[in-house]
Amino acid sequence: MHSGEQGSSNAEMFGTLLRFYRERAGLSQEALGAKIGFSKSQVAMVERGARPPKGGFITGADKALGAQGALEAAGTKLRVNALPHWFAGFAEEEAGAVARHEYETHVVPGILQTEAYARAVLAGQYPVFDEEEIEDKLALRLARQTLLWRKPLPHISFVLEMTPLTRPVGGRQVLREQLLHLRDMAGLRHVQIQIMPPGQQSHPALDGPFVLLENADRRQLAYVEGQGGSFFVTEQPGLSDLFGKYGLLRAQAYSPEESLTMIEDLAEELCAPASTGSRAATAATRAATASR
Repeated sequence: MHSGEQGSSNAEMFGTLLRFYRERAGLSQEALGAKIGFSKSQVAMVERGARPPKGGFITGADKALGAQGALEAAGTKLRVNALPHWFAGFAEEEAGAVARHEYETHVVPGILQTEAYARAVLAGQYPVFDEEEIEDKLALRLARQTLLWRKPLPHISFVLEMTPLTRPVGGRQVLREQLLHLRDMAGLRHVQIQIMPPGQQSHPALDGPFVLLENADRRQLAYVEGQGGSFFVTEQPGLSDLFGKYGLLRAQAYSPEESLTMIEDLAEELCAPASTGSRAATAATRAATASR
């Protein structure tokens, strides 16, 4: 069992115990929250194992529910991973990867996000995260980026659709800073970023994004994430199919050099006042109609 899965299991077990004592006491989540100084949503998230109980939550709940120390005892063994349980396994595999390749369609990949961009992405999630959750998840997301600097350096590449480079997540200034960060990352010898031409009529990965990993033992695996869940691909022929798809994507995308120029142009566009900031759209249109 991955440590992330163990952390999730512990959190869910604590949540189940909390719910047992709350229901035995005849209290709603809202009523318990009022007694111990927390909101109904915070109580609900602890019961689901989705967030760690902090700031006197455990002691207050133990007393309010007459648990006679049971919740406090369970809390001493509680380890909560702010990563979703379906993502924790991937994060462990990613941390030890010697090669990582990603195709992304909607947002800048997390491993390349600036702090401001990542915070804007997390702030827009549904169900809504509270500020403490955002900060916890943000810290974990930024910590994953140490892979970019780990020794020995891993081989890292991306194929991005145009949307992540033009959608103003967090506003124009946040996007501009994000594009400049992409420019800097693309300048690293072990990182390659390629943009898929927006005018490309078809390509083999229209069914969505994915990540490919290779570990130190040269074992390959793929990770596919969707709305609220994910899965690993470790068996053939599915694994070879995804690696084959990625090879075709790289062949159809702009070269790293062409892509870097486009990123720089898009960042420059965002220096212009909003009223004249249509050049980014013009650049995208120009790219769509450019002959390869």
